Amino acid sequence: MTDAPSALDGVRVLDFTRVLAGPFCTMMLADLGADVIKVEDPRLGDETRQWGPPFAPNGDSAYYLSINRNKRAITLDLKTPEGQQIARRLAAQSDIVVENFKPGGMASYNLSYADLAPLNRALVYASVTGFGQTGDYADRPGYDFVVQAMSGLMSITGDTHGEPHKVGVAISDVIAGLFAVSSILAALHHARATGQGQHLDVALLDTQIAALVNIASNALVGGITPARYGNAHPSIVPYQLFHAADRPFSLAVGNDRQFRALCTLIGKPEWMTDPRYATNPARVQQREQLVRELDAVFAQHPASAWVDALLAAGIPAGLVNSVTQMLADPHLDSRGLIVRLDDIPMIAPPVKFSATPPRVSTPPPAHGEHTDAVLRERLALDDPTLRDLHQRGVI
Repeated sequence: MTDAPSALDGVRVLDFTRVLAGPFCTMMLADLGADVIKVEDPRLGDETRQWGPPFAPNGDSAYYLSINRNKRAITLDLKTPEGQQIARRLAAQSDIVVENFKPGGMASYNLSYADLAPLNRALVYASVTGFGQTGDYADRPGYDFVVQAMSGLMSITGDTHGEPHKVGVAISDVIAGLFAVSSILAALHHARATGQGQHLDVALLDTQIAALVNIASNALVGGITPARYGNAHPSIVPYQLFHAADRPFSLAVGNDRQFRALCTLIGKPEWMTDPRYATNPARVQQREQLVRELDAVFAQHPASAWVDALLAAGIPAGLVNSVTQMLADPHLDSRGLIVRLDDIPMIAPPVKFSATPPRVSTPPPAHGEHTDAVLRERLALDDPTLRDLHQRGVI
């Protein structure tokens, strides 16, 4: 915790998201200081609360805890006119609305951008879906695994001769969340400069395809379907895992200077001028032969010895850690990357700010934890009104 100001102090966010992409986006806004009000159904809430084990002592899953800190949580039944009216009043006071219903879902509750913009001209309204608000696939449900498959990401992931594989984390959701945050902040800047809000259409498929970067560009420019290379790189060699005497390690030779340093280190100075290996394009052409020769060299010593020697020579390399091993690495402590709130360990905001550092001040909220407090504060609802809304299941 810190007394320094936050970058988004005073920014109000109304969050109608659940699962991963949307909550990841709104958590980043909360980390930067925005006041994020998470809106959930009174009965079930965000389904990730039950996506476990493991579970925290309060009954919420580790999954839910990973993407919902620094928020306040309220419950609203958006199927009721009263719930919709409360949501509209809250949106009129907010700078940002984020939702991840299927296209048309918020409109069915009279809470679409078209419904809310007349109440708040400067409102930035972000819709996060699988396939966008328009297009042939707009009505399809969007899940990370399906998007990884459809986008081509799985086709380039996995063993060269094996089947396509997904990435081990829901990376399409994470990428969509990151694009959503950057777009929201750009739109917020515009809104504060001009008074004009706007609707942001963020699709998992679109953002995942954008994140293919050079792979998509290679296909567009070269007209060639990208292949799977396992842990190797399609355009750089050697850039992959190698097996030492005891365990694998990663080696990333990014240029010819680093390759010459590698040749010196492993006692192969003749490779520096060998036309098969002297340049990266040549090494890409001779990939299989070079990798076989390097495999024989690296099998002679333990991985840690190779990594230490490679790093000392200015060549990027690293051990292959499990997640548990990396989380126990002292480097993470030196960077302050793991924090605890109410005995709940979590990954801290990863970017360091010199003047307005992100904050980790409150743990992920319990279901409806702040309903009464928020509605008193924002809408001046009194206790009898709140009791009535509770009794009728509106909140």
